[in-house]
Amino acid sequence: MPIKSLFTVLTDPALIAPALDAAMVLARTHDAHLDIMCIGVDASQIGYFHASASAALVEQCLVRAQDRAEEIRTAANAYMQGTDIHWCSQIEVAPMADMGRRIGGEARFADLAVLPQPYGEAAGGEVEAAAEACLFNGRLPALIVPEGAAVSAAPERVMIAWNDSFEAMSAVRAALPILVRATRVHVVIVDPPVHGPDRSDPGGRVSQFLARHGLHVEIDVLARTLPRVPDVLLRHAVDTDADLMVLGAYGHSRLREAMFGGATRNLLEHAHLPLFMSR
Repeated sequence: MPIKSLFTVLTDPALIAPALDAAMVLARTHDAHLDIMCIGVDASQIGYFHASASAALVEQCLVRAQDRAEEIRTAANAYMQGTDIHWCSQIEVAPMADMGRRIGGEARFADLAVLPQPYGEAAGGEVEAAAEACLFNGRLPALIVPEGAAVSAAPERVMIAWNDSFEAMSAVRAALPILVRATRVHVVIVDPPVHGPDRSDPGGRVSQFLARHGLHVEIDVLARTLPRVPDVLLRHAVDTDADLMVLGAYGHSRLREAMFGGATRNLLEHAHLPLFMSR
C-alpha cells in the first residue's frame, strides 16, 4: 500500500524537529499529506484529588494543558512555515490515561506515524504513551526518529531484524514503499533456533518475498556475542552503515516489557538510527 497519509504526535516543543524533518522527507518522496497532532497532557489525577478540591483547581489543570497544546502548535506551525508539502495541525487536550484513545482515534486514518524517540534524555512519559497509542490503539506502523538521525528518501542500506514473528512480517509489509527504494536490504537473524522450521534456510522465505518485489536481499546470520539481542543488532547496524532498521514491535505485552525489559524497549532506548516498527 502506498504511503499517502502521514501522522505525527507532538507533546513537547523541544522535540518537534526530528519528527517533522523526517515527515517532510517522506511527504515529499511519497507525495503524502502530513497531519500534526499537538497534544497538551493533563497530568493531574482527578481520582486522587482530595474531596475538598475545588472545581477551579480542576479547571486550572485543564487550562494549563490547553496552553501547552497551543504552545506546541505555535512552534510546529512556525517550523512548517514555507514548506512545500501538504500539512495541517490540530490541538488536543487529554489526561495521560486517555491518550491512547484520543491518539488512536486519529492515527487509524493514516498510513504511517512519524514520531520522536521515546526514552530519550529529554523525553517524558508522554512521548512513550504517544508511540504506544499509535502502535496499539491506532494499529499503525511507526517510524521512530532519534535525535540527530537522518531519514533518507532513498536509503542505501536497510536492516530487517527478522525473528520469524507475525509482528516482523507485518513491519516488512508496511515498510515495502520504503524498502523498494533501498539499494540493498539485509535480513538479519540473531542466533536462529537449531530446531526451528527454517533451520536449514533461516530468513529464506522472507527473502523470497522481498525478491519478488524486486529487492536485492542479503541474509546475515549472527551469533549472539553480546548479552542482549538488541545490542547485537545495533552493533551490526554500525558495521553495515545501515540507514534504517525494520522490526516487529512488542512481541511481548507492554506490561512485561515495562517490568522486565524486552527487545522493543531496549532498541527504543538505545537506537541511533531510525526504526520502522509495526505489530
